[in-house]
Amino acid sequence: MVPPSSSMDPSPPPSWFTPKRLLIIFCVINMINYVDRGAIASNGVNGSSETCDDKGICKSGSGIQGEFDLTNFQDGLLSSAFMVGLLVASPIFASLAKSYNPFRLIGVGLSVWTLSVAGCASAFSFWFIAICRMLVGVGEASFISLAAPFIDDNAPVSQKTAWLAMFYMCIPTGIALGYVYGGYVGGHFHWRYAFWGEALLMLPFAVFGFLVKPLQLKGFSPVESKKALASVETVSSVTDVRQIKCKVFSRFYNYSLDVPYKFCNFLIPPFVLFCILKHFCLVVPVNDLSYLTKSLTCVIMLQMLESIHNILNQLSRFAKDMKVLLVDKVYVVNVFGYIAYNFVIGAYSYWGPKAGYNIYHMKSADMLFGGVTIVCGILGTISGGFILDRMGATISNAFILLSGATFLGAISCFSAFCLRSLYGFIVLFAVGELLVFATQAPVNYVCLHCVRPSLRPLSMAISTVSIHIFGDVPSSPLVGILQVSSFTSELV
Repeated sequence: MVPPSSSMDPSPPPSWFTPKRLLIIFCVINMINYVDRGAIASNGVNGSSETCDDKGICKSGSGIQGEFDLTNFQDGLLSSAFMVGLLVASPIFASLAKSYNPFRLIGVGLSVWTLSVAGCASAFSFWFIAICRMLVGVGEASFISLAAPFIDDNAPVSQKTAWLAMFYMCIPTGIALGYVYGGYVGGHFHWRYAFWGEALLMLPFAVFGFLVKPLQLKGFSPVESKKALASVETVSSVTDVRQIKCKVFSRFYNYSLDVPYKFCNFLIPPFVLFCILKHFCLVVPVNDLSYLTKSLTCVIMLQMLESIHNILNQLSRFAKDMKVLLVDKVYVVNVFGYIAYNFVIGAYSYWGPKAGYNIYHMKSADMLFGGVTIVCGILGTISGGFILDRMGATISNAFILLSGATFLGAISCFSAFCLRSLYGFIVLFAVGELLVFATQAPVNYVCLHCVRPSLRPLSMAISTVSIHIFGDVPSSPLVGILQVSSFTSELV
């Protein structure tokens, strides 16, 4: 475990803050986020396409799929479009946390999320709603990367994993509520009202992220001192550029070359340049206009140079941080295990109901698997957090719990499908899912505590990206290919 790095003296917490209040706020936000995931997959919101029987009598479609006449492929794209924004934006928000206040970044993300969900409610075409779903992922990315470190900072020492468990418990709970919410609102009113409702629920939290005095993460300098986060070389080179800009402006106004630093430390939008140009057209003789044009061009080029330098500096810092993560053996092993966990969960969630229907001829396989997964997800996630706290929240104890729960859970789930009895299957499958979901809090505890505090947002972001790209996203099609191959070999 990496010891916390010394940082500046922490500023006093804002008046609105208490640890429990922060946990409740983050849990509600997380639940609303996953209500959206459940709602868009519900029959009331997602709906169905138009169907026609043999007699040519057609039944009109419903929901998003019916209104936009989507194919199954397009419908599948909508459900996973958020993943594009999530995977791209998670590392970006994690990197920006070193230059901007992380709490404010959460406010930015929630604002993007709220506007994007409102865009889904007012969508007029498939591509419009698909883009909005991608932006929903962008908004989610800031919260997913930064919320867990805030909870870890403020949780009681003896309950850190339990608090993380309560936060991650909102995932299965939110999805379950989303199915019910989307089904009810879409069925009784209109699918668009479901998205408007979500946007209204999230709006106060987006405003809250901007209006209140922000919290500060451990291992990060206060936002007022963010210049200190940059390296000596960066400060030096950027200052050189700004000094040149100051000299150019001082020539314009016939001031001394010692123009105040704050005067030059700003971006120059086009309308400001226009105002400057208009001013000089009135006060500068005509024969000086060529000098004015060259000087203004110089200022623009210098501003572009400064912007490019800042971007390159961010990329360089990101590359250095990534190198630190990738050489951390504890982090790498933990993420590999998390990928395997999500691979199995993704395959079970998609193919489990189909297997249950084919093996046990269940009439309501979807309801059974969904109900068992939701209940076991909630109980298992909370149990894993409380058990690790009772054992002593350390990385070594977390790995012991992860190894035991994963091993026993895998045996239980595999054995469940080997039984002929439906009731035996349900019992073993429920035990297996309880054990598998018990790993959720400990695995994220390791992600947070095996790196230094300033790397926790990036640690969570890369973990999120990895488990989706290599875990649950490819698991369903790969298992499908394996089934086709085994079926073909049996025929041969």
